[in-house]
Amino acid sequence: MEPLNSDEIARYQRHILLPEIGGAGQQKLKAARILVIGAGGLGAPVLQYLAAAGIGTLGIADDDRVSLSNLQRQVIHDTGTIGQLKTRSAADAIARLNPHIRTIRFEERFAADTAARQLSGFDLVVDGSDNFDTRYAAADAAEAAKKPLVSGAVGRFDGSLTVLKPYEAGSSGQPNPTYRDLFPAPPPEGLVPSCAEAGIVGALTGVIGTLMAMEAIKLVTGIGEPLVGRLLLYDALSARFDTIRYKRRGGTAP
Repeated sequence: MEPLNSDEIARYQRHILLPEIGGAGQQKLKAARILVIGAGGLGAPVLQYLAAAGIGTLGIADDDRVSLSNLQRQVIHDTGTIGQLKTRSAADAIARLNPHIRTIRFEERFAADTAARQLSGFDLVVDGSDNFDTRYAAADAAEAAKKPLVSGAVGRFDGSLTVLKPYEAGSSGQPNPTYRDLFPAPPPEGLVPSCAEAGIVGALTGVIGTLMAMEAIKLVTGIGEPLVGRLLLYDALSARFDTIRYKRRGGTAP
């Protein structure tokens, strides 16, 4: 792995002081290549914290432009970037935050027909999209490519996240669950309103997004226990976290 230079050693000193990460872990972060799907409410804090953590290469997949109503929660953008492509606005913000980070922009929606091309060259995927079509496409593509996926979602005052590695077996020897073991089918059209229809408190996306970034850092460095086979639920109004365990249906081998 490429050594850290003096600027990087100073920048990441608080990481390097942690025995669980140290210099070797920081080098793993520098070598990591992570694709982030969506540069909106969830993608904004994910990108900011992964860039600050020293993830060497960040892919950004989004076909949208910054609008005024985004700024209540999509904190990687600002008033001066209204009208810009979100990929460009996010990449510029990352460059200001950490010049050591390389960004790769995909100015198109992540979908089944773009997945293989967008995933190529990345070793981990973080899905911060806002619709079930993209979530299923991301889960299927990551599973086929045998790449870990951190998947998160938010509602009006609640959010959830999990980690998917269905191509591996767990400590019990049973295959890890897939996204469809958690959500066998998307909800009927119109049942789950978008944030444009139902509203959302802005800080909620920061809570879930930073938790997603933390899971990605754990996966890259190999520390802790990722949320594989576990769905973490957050209720902002009651300030409550709950964890639900879920398993592979049928127990078929990966």
